[in-house]
Amino acid sequence: MLRSLLFKKLEQKEHDMIKHYRYLHQYPEPSFFEEKTAQYIEMFYKDKEVKIHNRIGGNYGLIVEINGGKPGRTIALRADFDALNIDEETGLAFSSKHKGWMHACGHDAHTAYLMVLAESLIELKDSLPGNVVIIHQHAEELAPGGAIDMLESGLLDTVDEIYGIHLFPDFTPEVISYRKGPTMGGRSLFHLKVKGKGGHGSSPHLANDAIMAASTFVTNIQTVISRRLNPFDMGVVTISSFNGTGSLNVIQENVELAGDVRYMENRIGHQIHDEILQMIEGLEETFNVECQFQYDLDCIPLINHYKQTDYLVDILATSQGEYFKLLKEHEQLTSSEDFASYLEKIPGTFFFVGCKPYDVEEAFFNHSPKFVVNEDAMLTASKALGEIVLNRLYIEE
Repeated sequence: MLRSLLFKKLEQKEHDMIKHYRYLHQYPEPSFFEEKTAQYIEMFYKDKEVKIHNRIGGNYGLIVEINGGKPGRTIALRADFDALNIDEETGLAFSSKHKGWMHACGHDAHTAYLMVLAESLIELKDSLPGNVVIIHQHAEELAPGGAIDMLESGLLDTVDEIYGIHLFPDFTPEVISYRKGPTMGGRSLFHLKVKGKGGHGSSPHLANDAIMAASTFVTNIQTVISRRLNPFDMGVVTISSFNGTGSLNVIQENVELAGDVRYMENRIGHQIHDEILQMIEGLEETFNVECQFQYDLDCIPLINHYKQTDYLVDILATSQGEYFKLLKEHEQLTSSEDFASYLEKIPGTFFFVGCKPYDVEEAFFNHSPKFVVNEDAMLTASKALGEIVLNRLYIEE
């Protein structure tokens, strides 16, 4: 049985997954600058019977085509490989060697298990009724995101379905979770510059205080969520930066602030944008200041296709108790993922494998400087994606 052969290969190569993961973890690179990481991945495939497309969109993403020995459908699998601007505090023996940068979201592990899964599928490709497209994606963490490059390349135009996994430390590798429909939030980023009239702290009546105006904005913007949105609609506004420093006796003329907006539906993101614009107009009139406002779409909401998620549940339910213990439905997440862009164009689903270390009660979450991946999660993830691929290739529709 092909599934048994694939699983045996993955088990035999688990040490390779760990080796790749630990190497990549030591050499993190920022979004859109992952040159050495891309070279490492490309060298891995260099002498294998595949077609490699590199420098997708002029950036560092790669697409690897595995052509099966028989005609059939095309299934795509995706993993990301960029890192974050974080100083690592894990104490791991293979901690980051690049100061200020860390694989704090598991993208190193994503890449490692997909490389080994791809290698195993290549070794079995003559028995595959169809094709597998391996997407090694750059720049998931930074807008506009690498998924757009991959889609605009045209290399995914013939893909029938797409699947991806994220490792999350909510649970250990014995748990796989999924969700149908809206699953992860969309995100927009905004910057606001408030220009008033500077002056002496002793004479506020001769100035227009930009800090006072900006502070009012910080307070009032939360009413967009509490008073302007339907209570059944999810929305979050966060002010993440406020820069109005200066001398103690000076009324500041300029203040800059920034933040992000999260939502589960695009219409909510647009509504929040319109409400903020209206609020800024009132700010200018009330405080006699000038405002420069920029609002950028970073990532659309991730909406899993119902049919493909049902396929996933049916396939993995038969394996529950074998290489993992529990398949469960996951709650909606307000975090964002540019896998959403693939799902806007291609039927598929994005699901989760636990990576919580066994010896802790509560793990540090993704993007923490102390985030640690349970290395057992990579074998679980590779088997889950592997059997989904085999099932979806063999099914005629």
